[in-house]
Amino acid sequence: MRKLATAVVAAGLFFGGMGVAVASSPHKLVMRTPGVAFVGTYAWQPTTKVPSGLHVKGELRDENDGDGHNVYLRVKVEEYPWGDLKGVQRADMKVDKVFTDGAVLKTKEVRMQVCLDRGSLRPDYCSRERLFSRR
Repeated sequence: MRKLATAVVAAGLFFGGMGVAVASSPHKLVMRTPGVAFVGTYAWQPTTKVPSGLHVKGELRDENDGDGHNVYLRVKVEEYPWGDLKGVQRADMKVDKVFTDGAVLKTKEVRMQVCLDRGSLRPDYCSRERLFSRR
């Protein structure tokens, strides 16, 4: 009887884990504005994994090499201030980062956009802000 109960519990954990794996599968992510683009994927990490946040993987591209401007990925996690992930001028940069709130076990909200840094006198070009919410 004990072996049967153990087998039932193991099967339940196995199939439950399959559901979590499907729920956190990567989704395509494309953000673009004149001169800069981010092309990649995103997925919410399960709460059992530390850190548990939004995993973003892809390429930050400077699409206009001759303009003399840098590119960056602008990110806001929960209610923290905006943070920047600086790109490389006239080159593409690989991004593989988990955006998380260290104060909680489960990050629920991340806002993101790509921007072209046009210097101190002119405003930056930024893509439309994207909100990623964990259900």
